[in-house]
Amino acid sequence: MQIGPYLLRNNVFVAPMAGVTDRPFRQLCKELGAGYAVSEMAASNPRLWATEKSSRRTDHAGEMEPKAVQIAGADPQDLADCAKFNVDRGAQIIDINMGCPVKKVCNSWCGSALLQHEDLVERILHAVVQAVDVPVTLKFRTGWSRENKNALRIARIAEQAGIQMLTLHGRTRADGYKGDAEYDTIAAVKASVGIPVVANGDITTPEKARYVLDYTGADAVMIGRAAQGRPWICREIDHYLRTGTHLPAPYVDEVRHLMNQHLQAHYAFYGEFVGVRTARKHIGWYVQDLPGGETFRQQMNRLEFTAEQLLAVDKFFESQHSHGERLQYRPADVSSAGENASEALAA
Repeated sequence: MQIGPYLLRNNVFVAPMAGVTDRPFRQLCKELGAGYAVSEMAASNPRLWATEKSSRRTDHAGEMEPKAVQIAGADPQDLADCAKFNVDRGAQIIDINMGCPVKKVCNSWCGSALLQHEDLVERILHAVVQAVDVPVTLKFRTGWSRENKNALRIARIAEQAGIQMLTLHGRTRADGYKGDAEYDTIAAVKASVGIPVVANGDITTPEKARYVLDYTGADAVMIGRAAQGRPWICREIDHYLRTGTHLPAPYVDEVRHLMNQHLQAHYAFYGEFVGVRTARKHIGWYVQDLPGGETFRQQMNRLEFTAEQLLAVDKFFESQHSHGERLQYRPADVSSAGENASEALAA
């Protein structure tokens, strides 16, 4: 699959998630088989560009190409300027967020709230496409409510504006992350446009990825919450799509190494104080489906220093050898995470 001049190695992508898909996590997902990963959402408000939080979100130093930055806002000129700013900082693809349902985003008329104003959507897309010389993509939802689905019109507006890829989450803004994603709208959008379409929403297993691709005709799948604590799901899905067979669970020793690699990169990225605190959610996701994981998570959350955290994680995964050479985890299940998804994604 190709976005502009960039040939992607496969069609398994990692979704942009605020507070999750920072540079260390994106890089790890790419190393573990993701064909593409997009940064956390960067605000278009120019007053925020120089903040430490925004600078981290658009830091791509050493990251595997292509380097994609997602931007969010409601003003066409601000978004155009933000796109140019990020391209100057090394972004090779700009993704526009019209999919986030979180209240604090929608209350500013950003994210999926924009779907209520198709004329504004059109002006934003034209402004950003004309502002930069890199591919511009769009992530959006099926509409702002089940009674007001306008994904087909948005998709046609996007294609006419020069958008080079569409990612469609199979829920409306009003749905948030509740209920089940639907794929009929994604199939209809794919049939109506001539640009690549990526299916997103509730893709948690290799079998589900195969089903969604077959049902919708989409060109790729985008994995969100199922990658939290299980970044190797990307290679599992890619392998299944290519061969029809399953990879075995990863070795305990491999995951010990990956955890050490991830945490060291995380601490280097955030520093000691912030790093140890922001790492807690990642560690919690890694261990939540493993034997003794919940008890360990509660103990680990009381640790205050990176060295303590590293040692505790290493000992925990060493203890997993008693259950076998490979991880003994349950299949990915994000249904229970739905109620708290907004808070998790906005952390």
